[in-house]
Amino acid sequence: MVMGCGRVGSRLAVTLDEIGHSVAVIDQDTDSFARLGDAFEGITVRGIGFDRDTLLTAGIERAQAFAAVSSGDNSNIVAARVAREKFEVERVVARIYDPRRAAIYARLGIPTVATVAWSTEQIMRHLLPSGPEQMWADETGAVVMHHVNLHRSWYGRRAEDLTFGLPTRVTMIYREGGVVIPTANSVLQEGDDPILMTAKESLDEVSERCAAKARDEI
Repeated sequence: MVMGCGRVGSRLAVTLDEIGHSVAVIDQDTDSFARLGDAFEGITVRGIGFDRDTLLTAGIERAQAFAAVSSGDNSNIVAARVAREKFEVERVVARIYDPRRAAIYARLGIPTVATVAWSTEQIMRHLLPSGPEQMWADETGAVVMHHVNLHRSWYGRRAEDLTFGLPTRVTMIYREGGVVIPTANSVLQEGDDPILMTAKESLDEVSERCAAKARDEI
């Protein structure tokens, strides 16, 4: 079930429909349903996305997932909480424009996509390509999964040495076309591409240390 039939909601609904899912879309503006196109096979319901009767009409009692992606933060989080807490929908996510609210909603158990924070990070990557290449960040932006440029002097050392006593972990290593999940005894090899999970405040320091020549003592 998708609440909000703007550009994101309509694309999400159409994509889910095309891969074989049963989809219901809720929006207050019936004109917005035109974005779904003639090939869309799901159902559309005009109404407020957190209204009980609207949700029941859309089939909330049968829904396995609920995405609140309207243009309003408050509407999204209220609808997401109603879906999770009142109708016990297993998978719920809400789009949030104000990144300051993301941490609050995360504590309520509602996964969020902080649109502004995510877009800012992606734009920064293009403006400052020498910075750490980020692959993923949690909804609060506090933890980042990222590549590092590894100085060749690290080859032959333990992958665990890349933590430097900082809040970071080596989560996996791309190696020779495959993926290795490192253990405490894993040794870095030439050509390795380590992927780290790091607290945001330590990201630059970890990346700089990895790119620098390894010291005898970490």
